[in-house]
Amino acid sequence: MTVVGPFGLRVRDQALEADVQAGLAAVEAGLLDATKSEVPFITEAAQHLVSAGGKRFRPLLVMLASQFGDPDAPGVVPAAVVVELTHLATLYHDDVMDEADVRRGVESANTRWGNSVAVLTGDFLFARASHILADLGPEAVRIQAEAFERLVTGQILETAGPRDGRDPVDHYMDVLGGKTGSLVAVAGRFGAMMAGADESVVDILTQYGERLGIAFQLADDVLDIASDSHESGKTPGTDLREGISTLPVLHLRARAAAEGRPEDLKLVELLDGDLTDDARLAEALHGLRAHPALEQARRDTVRYAQEARAVLTPLPECYAKSALEELCDAVVHRAG
Repeated sequence: MTVVGPFGLRVRDQALEADVQAGLAAVEAGLLDATKSEVPFITEAAQHLVSAGGKRFRPLLVMLASQFGDPDAPGVVPAAVVVELTHLATLYHDDVMDEADVRRGVESANTRWGNSVAVLTGDFLFARASHILADLGPEAVRIQAEAFERLVTGQILETAGPRDGRDPVDHYMDVLGGKTGSLVAVAGRFGAMMAGADESVVDILTQYGERLGIAFQLADDVLDIASDSHESGKTPGTDLREGISTLPVLHLRARAAAEGRPEDLKLVELLDGDLTDDARLAEALHGLRAHPALEQARRDTVRYAQEARAVLTPLPECYAKSALEELCDAVVHRAG
């Protein structure tokens, strides 16, 4: 069993390992090529996060999904590049919205060059992704456009918050389906579709990607509270500082409202206060790390990963299917 890629997936077959490694290497070359500009400063800014590395979770899923057809089909690697470029572009924009200082263990683009450059660099990456996408055909363009609409809608829903009477947890899961699930679903769909897999297989891998993407984001929610910056590659408590109620916080608020325990109410009051103060943020992180709400969020992560695994049941038994199942375990492992 060999570890493949920075995500830590364990692959049980040498041929599959070779295919995945070759595909990811080609994607890496494609990312560097797609982020080059005649303007050296644009190249530097566009390659800032590419060079910082990352898990390449979405390209990895494209490569594994392509195993259910012809993994050497010409559209597979470009599709993976498109998905990762789109993801990278959203990171530039997210860091501006979150006022983040660190991304992938390096200084965020907005901190280094300012918000305007970060936003425009994200736009540049979207443009390059669209250019590659145009060569993959109108159906691929439509799929990407629909996913991008869902992604933006999810971000807007997060910013607007739940409407009156809506369960905040249900609202939040809708947000995650848009913000993260949509693009991971496209990774599964593109990999199978570009490889010429049967439509039923394409549908299964799309559903798998949606659920796995939500599990992946829930694991990130846990990491934002439970880890240090060395583990997560970004500043701990970024969401808390920005007043974003991720799933652990929503579970805490629900418990506080239902049970009224003084210690829960005190922690909620702290979260509702000014967390731009480092000492207050550290106190909030300490409180959440010791609270059952964090473990509840971990259980939710496991549940979505299990749902993703269950979706794979109709697929034929093969090393690629086993790797997709291992990927569910890897996502859960990130959340502890």
